Amino acid sequence: MVKRVIRLETGDAPSDKVNTPELSAALDALRERLELPGAFTPQVEQEAVEAAKSPQLPDRDETAVPFFTIDPIGSVDLDQAMCLERDGDGYRVRYAIADVPAFVTPGGELDAETHRRGQTVYLPGQRIPLHPTVISEDAASLLEGQTRPAFVWDMRLDSSGKCTAAEVYRATVRSQQRLDYESVQQQIDADDADESLKLLQEIGEKRIELERQRGGASLPMPEQIVNRKDDGTYELSMRPPVPAEDWNAQISLLTGMAAADLMLQHKVGVLRTMPEPDANAVARFKREASALGAPWAGELSYGEFLRTLDRSNPRHLALIYEATGLFRGAAYTSFDGELPQITEQAAVAAPYAHVTAPLRRLVDRYGLAICVALSAGEDVPQWARDALPTLPEEMKASDSRTRKAERAATDIVEAAVLQPKVGQSFEAVIVDDNGKHGILAQLTQHAVVADVSGSAEVGSTVQVELVSVDIPAGKVEFTL
Repeated sequence: MVKRVIRLETGDAPSDKVNTPELSAALDALRERLELPGAFTPQVEQEAVEAAKSPQLPDRDETAVPFFTIDPIGSVDLDQAMCLERDGDGYRVRYAIADVPAFVTPGGELDAETHRRGQTVYLPGQRIPLHPTVISEDAASLLEGQTRPAFVWDMRLDSSGKCTAAEVYRATVRSQQRLDYESVQQQIDADDADESLKLLQEIGEKRIELERQRGGASLPMPEQIVNRKDDGTYELSMRPPVPAEDWNAQISLLTGMAAADLMLQHKVGVLRTMPEPDANAVARFKREASALGAPWAGELSYGEFLRTLDRSNPRHLALIYEATGLFRGAAYTSFDGELPQITEQAAVAAPYAHVTAPLRRLVDRYGLAICVALSAGEDVPQWARDALPTLPEEMKASDSRTRKAERAATDIVEAAVLQPKVGQSFEAVIVDDNGKHGILAQLTQHAVVADVSGSAEVGSTVQVELVSVDIPAGKVEFTL
């Protein structure tokens, strides 16, 4: 069961703020218990400082290209910037990705440390970065107005949004505008957007339609957000996605698909793969859909059916939770000389590779180095080739550790938010039945999902009572 929060109401979601010494102590203890990385060693920091002073800059200069970035408000580790243009009756998409290999020497102390970490871990009020901040939040980050080395994906799309040609090369770039999802959406909704943002919507919607035609799928699941505010309190809220996030994600997916095609063509690389949903899981989900009054018509692919679900409908909400059972088995699959048995990511419904977030994810650095060599007709760097056999297991371990840490941290904050409310009753929607372990409920007035003792019909609205809270353990006990 993937623990995510769905916003039920149509207005602004309520938020909960809390700040106690017990909460801070519990989060510190969590880092120790899970043995999460601490500060970088002086040797790693020094290597990063030196690399930031003298990165391996490319000869090609594209600082005049009007790239812009779109990220969550407050982000400083900016991996991507884009430039969107019309190209006849089609489009030209240039997508610049932070050139992390320009700052990381293979075999060095920094390189070794990134392999130990695998990816950036985000916890309430803190970030455990993959790279020292002198690189991830400064020298390599595609910050507005700053000249940076980048991998530039230059892709041509036809009038339907289908990619017809793609290449990738290294160049220096300079982002000219820093945007966030909410402001982009506001400009689009107010019909006050410039041509670039109108193109983002136009291309994004066409790519979503192509995804639908391929049989791709995504879940309409807003994120549960835990932020540490300037006044020291922690805020727990729900952030529903806006359409601009989907359009932006489609540019990233486009790039990952182009990278996968390049790797498969040359029979070397590392893909993000996921098998088709298990037949038993699909059959169970169809039974659940029928029971909840949203039968899955046989002619619809599972991706199309999921697009019909409305997260504001409690019974559909329950189905969205159950649908996570269809998204299992995601892995990294490397190959060199012989194609793997599974090459597609079933939710994407196409071959796909992670190459757009190298500041935050180790595997992307290798995918980019491989692709830029293949695109130029050059040999893949030996350091990248040598890592292919071990990268999938390294990333698997990192993914597992990160998911465990983020889930546990959120559980701790939920417990702290609810501590003053022991003995109170709350309205909730039952979103899953865990059998002998009870049921899973989404509180309608708080950004909390929790186990509840008792039994009730999935999709029903009930009243639950908060019986006890254990902040250090991140546990709350509810009963019907």
